[in-house]
Formats: sequence, C-alpha cells, structure tokens
Amino acid sequence: MQTYMVGGAVRDALLGLPVNDRDWVVVGATPEEMAQAGYLPVGRDFPVFLHPETREEYALARTERKTGRGYHGFAFQADPTVTLEEDLARRDLTINAIAQAGDGSLVDPFGGRRDLERKVLRHVTDAFREDPVRILRLARFAARFPEFAVAPETLELMREMVANGEVDALVPERVWQELARGLMEDHPARMFEVLRKCEALARLLPEVDRLWGVPQRADYHPEVDTGVHLMMVLDMAARLQASLPVRFACLVHDLGKGTTPESVLPRHHGHEERSARLLRGVAQRLRVPVECSELADVVAREHGNIHRSGDIGAAALVRLLERCDAFRKPQRFADVLLACECDARGRGGLQDQPYPQRARLLAALDAARSVVTADVAAEAQARGLSGPKVGEWIHKARVQAVADAQLPAA
Repeated sequence: MQTYMVGGAVRDALLGLPVNDRDWVVVGATPEEMAQAGYLPVGRDFPVFLHPETREEYALARTERKTGRGYHGFAFQADPTVTLEEDLARRDLTINAIAQAGDGSLVDPFGGRRDLERKVLRHVTDAFREDPVRILRLARFAARFPEFAVAPETLELMREMVANGEVDALVPERVWQELARGLMEDHPARMFEVLRKCEALARLLPEVDRLWGVPQRADYHPEVDTGVHLMMVLDMAARLQASLPVRFACLVHDLGKGTTPESVLPRHHGHEERSARLLRGVAQRLRVPVECSELADVVAREHGNIHRSGDIGAAALVRLLERCDAFRKPQRFADVLLACECDARGRGGLQDQPYPQRARLLAALDAARSVVTADVAAEAQARGLSGPKVGEWIHKARVQAVADAQLPAA
C-alpha cells in the first residue's frame, strides 16, 4: 500500500501557488484494507475515502473505460493491481498528472513538469476524448492560467470531440458547474475564447457565440465587435471582484445584439428586451440558479436606462428603481449597478473611466427609501384613499424625496 499526493496540489506547489486542497491516490490497497485502517468510505461510483483525521480525500488507483456517450458513460476498475502510471494516464492534462511520493520525489510519466515550465495545456493520452467535460475543464484552466497556451494537438482533439457530438451529451448541471467556476477565475474571457476556438461555444452557448463579428457604434464602443466587448466586460467583472451572479449577468447582458437585423447595424434598438428573452432560455436550458438568472434579467432589460440615468429627473429615477425592484431588494440593485459599471468600463480605452451613475442611483435609492411608507399610507387612507391610490401617494412621496436630495452629478 503506497500513497501519493496528486493533481492540483502538486501542480500548484510546483508553480509556487498556495495549496489549499490536497488529493491522494492509494496504490496496492483494497476497500476493506482502507476501512480497517480507519478511512471513511464516501465514493459512490468508485472507492474514495476520507482520512480519519485530516478528512482529505484518498482514492484507490483506478482505470476507466468508455461505455457510452457523455459524462456518465464510464466503467471503472479499482483494485490492487492498478499501477500509479495507469491511474495518472486517465487524468485530463499533463500538468494535473504528476504525483508526489512521501519522500518528496515526483512521478511524472507524461511530462507534466515540462509543460508547466513551457506553459502548455496538453492532454495526457487519447483517452481525453472519452470525457467531454474535459473540454470545459481545459477552458477553465485557460482562464485560471491565462499565460498558458493550448497545445495544437489538444485543440484539434477537442474540435474532433465537438464534431462527433460528444459535447451535445453533457448534462446541463455539469455544464453550468464548469461555466460558473470558469466565470469566477481571474481571466474568465479566456474560457470562452478557448471554447470558441474548439467550436464548443456554438454548441453550448450559441447565443453568446453569435456575438462575434456583430458591429456596434464606434462612438459608444471603440472596440466595435460585440464579442470582443463581451470579453472585456467579463474581465472587468473579474478585475472588480464581482460575484458569480454579477459575472453571469455580464455574460448575457447583450445577447440580443446577436439577433439585430443586418439592415440596421451597427445600431441595436430594442436589444435589451431581446437579451432578456434569450437569457431566460439560456437559464432554463442550463438550470442556472435563480439568484443568477433574476439579476441577469434586470441587467439585460435596464442597463441602457441605467447608463443614461444621469440625464433623467426624479420621477424617471424612481420609476427606474421600481422596475429594478430596488426597494425590496437593495443589495441586488447594488449588484445590478456593478454589472452595469463592468459593461461601461469593458470598452476599448475606457477601462479606467469613472462610472458616476452607480453613486447617483444608490443615492437616489437612499433618498427614496427614507420615505416612511407606513406614514404616507396612513395619511392617504385618512383622506379616503385606498388600493392603488395609496401606492400612487407613496410613489409621489418618493419622487419628492429624490427631487429634494442632493444627488451626485453623473
């Protein structure tokens, strides 16, 4: 029975990065021997155990064989005859196929350390093609390590997998899981650039893929291309350390521009409502969490109005706040404004420009929320008003409060 540290912990240590989670592989043991040693079984598909003290995961060395399409079509073998090299051979990338023995020596049969030095993302063996999730994982690693290039032979293999329909068999939950993790990397744009290069983006998110090559007005968007703009917005969201819901909203805020008739380009009148309709389809298809989809819906519908909010008066400001449901959900509205700032600053040469609309609208919300609605409602009812008329009084009181406030200039 021999134990080796494997995977991301070894990779990150060699890169000089912090090691947060450690995974282990055990060679030459049976499940019974692991249980007798005090390890706690947790694996359903194959033998994985928790260390009785550290609670780190220890997996028996295993091989896997493709038995069907998609992510679940695998048969596993885990017994004492499986070697360490056989276990490493089933892994996705060479940089993740390095093991470290207890004495600190490395076992690197597939050149992972060399690829770390050369900054290359390369598949371990042709078995890579058996698991379409690996396309998403590689794209996610490209977002985590933006200085790494994808090996040409690996990119070609990914294209073959897409052409063979492997990506189409992925379950929505796994696609969303990998997309969400990629969105939260430091350079999320790279994930989508890699998916686009291997032609997987057109199968997974055709609504996003069609944005490349769609022109926008250069006076608003110096970068012109909508797809290029989208990538700049995503990286701005990472720069501003935005949450996952904000980053997803950034990803889908301009989907409607991909359906603008060519005859009216580069203008995109009405793209906001088209974007909202398309993102609802994406959210349903990928089973996106409600927190993400609802925020994205507000951003898609209202980002243009929020950008122009410096030129509108108190009544229009309150109507905008009402449409955004800002009174009931002020924190979500703050996230909406952050996504809009990412959109405004995710443009060629404008990355460092201020976004005063954010402070102005937050101040307007504070002023409107200072109205004690219970008191206003009581006064309205004392005058014989009821139902919608009471709501109108509350609306007017909020408009007056915003009009009286000293809002920051936009």
